[in-house]
Amino acid sequence: MSDKPIDRHGLVAATIAFCIWGLMPLYWHLLKAVPSLQIIAHRIVWSTLLVVGWLLWRYGRSWLRETLQLPRAAWMLALSGTFIAVNWGLYIWAVNAGHVVETSLGYFINPLLNVVLGVSFLGERLNRVQWVSILIATAGVLWLTFNYGSFPWIALALAFSFGMYGLIRKIVAVPPVRGLGVESLYLFLPTLGYLLWSEVNGHGGFAAPQSAGGWGIWIGALLIFGGALTAVPLIAFADAVRRIPFSLVGLMQYIAPTLQLLCGVLILGEPFGSERMIGFALIWLALAIFAIDGLRRSRRRPAVLPG
Repeated sequence: MSDKPIDRHGLVAATIAFCIWGLMPLYWHLLKAVPSLQIIAHRIVWSTLLVVGWLLWRYGRSWLRETLQLPRAAWMLALSGTFIAVNWGLYIWAVNAGHVVETSLGYFINPLLNVVLGVSFLGERLNRVQWVSILIATAGVLWLTFNYGSFPWIALALAFSFGMYGLIRKIVAVPPVRGLGVESLYLFLPTLGYLLWSEVNGHGGFAAPQSAGGWGIWIGALLIFGGALTAVPLIAFADAVRRIPFSLVGLMQYIAPTLQLLCGVLILGEPFGSERMIGFALIWLALAIFAIDGLRRSRRRPAVLPG
């Protein structure tokens, strides 16, 4: 990673994904009246219909067979789909249970885990300045962890599940949208079955009118649109991890938890004392060092003449 030009398309895709994820607590907070398990179920169903519908329109019915014929695609996408479903479910529950700050801690930890995975399993290398930024960021995360006040199991589970998802999508050579389509199809039928069972047994409120105890048109529309908000950043993320080094993805992921933290503290009113501010400052110092090093290397790149 240290001396190769960085794909600008991959950088833009990663930025889009992490900004959307960073602001998502505000969206899920609007659905606080809906049980968390049903939010995640609707998220899977509507995103599947959106993604698979687009794939059928763009590539026809052969896209699924062609994708599953790629080496290791079938079982690896089943595994990545499982990891992302666990991550979604835990995240939505934590947001609506008032743990937005701890979810942000999880996504502060996750980039460091991605760097470890990239160096350990993908053979990626960092230069000395980048190692310094990693060590400073690690110090910030350790400060946040030890000053949190209790074992941050939500944060660690979120970091591990999303780190494994990103690693698998980096390894498997599947186009981003097709990969998401296969992952979604693995989850679709059991999730749809759960939603239908909930509606029939009176545990859901999507189909019932508000006068009969349902959630109403507004909540229903938010649940449906949540499918698009699920698909777009995942497609962008999967595209980014194929274009840019995994260790760079790990550092860019600090965008999302920073926005999540700001949402939790400034908008949702969760506590954030001076001890957490110290960890926050260390992490941003690490990002500044990494960004300055990247700018310095980009200026050394030879110009490409039009041809």
